[in-house]
Amino acid sequence: MSETINTLPIDYIPASQALTNDIILVTGAGDGIGRVAALTYASHGATVILLGRTLAKLEAVYDDIENTGGPQPAIYPMNFEGATEKEYTDLCNALQSEFGGLSGILHNASELGDRMPIRDYANDTWARIMQVNANAPFMLTKALLPLLHSSPTGHASVIFTGSSVARQGRAYWGAYAASKAAQENLMQTLADELDGTSVRSNSINPGATRTAMRASAYPAEDPQTIKTPEQIMPLYLYLMDKKSIAINGQLFNAQ
Repeated sequence: MSETINTLPIDYIPASQALTNDIILVTGAGDGIGRVAALTYASHGATVILLGRTLAKLEAVYDDIENTGGPQPAIYPMNFEGATEKEYTDLCNALQSEFGGLSGILHNASELGDRMPIRDYANDTWARIMQVNANAPFMLTKALLPLLHSSPTGHASVIFTGSSVARQGRAYWGAYAASKAAQENLMQTLADELDGTSVRSNSINPGATRTAMRASAYPAEDPQTIKTPEQIMPLYLYLMDKKSIAINGQLFNAQ
């Protein structure tokens, strides 16, 4: 298992129903990259579990999937800021009862936090960002590991979301950079522990992508100059596809 930075194989062509019978949970599924990933997975045959904190947004994605003929998705509202261990256990039990297993998790939900020097960074903001971006992926993955090992397709993929500032910290990125570094290290630790099993773990740095979070971080940037979530989906699809079954512990760049 290597830990080099990779990009999408140039010869990857997904089958139209590449994810048939897969059960995939997407966090932050109501908007941005999470929304588009959920639609993409559903369009390739997956049953998608839409997890997020805003019910109305999740319901809109649910309707979009149904209107385009995808398998009936499921909605599970959860706010990572205050989620307790019991809530993660309840989620696992609900998914076990409904689906019996899980084929994949996309850890997409993130909070940006403040763009300011460390000396000015509020302690409560730091704690909140670390809770959503680092602690929640740990607690969610830990709770759902038994379901991943019971995947209906016999293999499972966990995708974490990294960042360029996770790999090289930069001024004013504060808790976001630290939390993303923690998430990528969690991915590597998990991958090493799961090496040789049916569950694989990798991370994607999406790069500059046209989302509300990007607009918040770079308010003066022209959004027409950066890629849309749809344009980076091939990598998200590849790492859920069985064609990536041997890939574990890798850091990927979507651009």
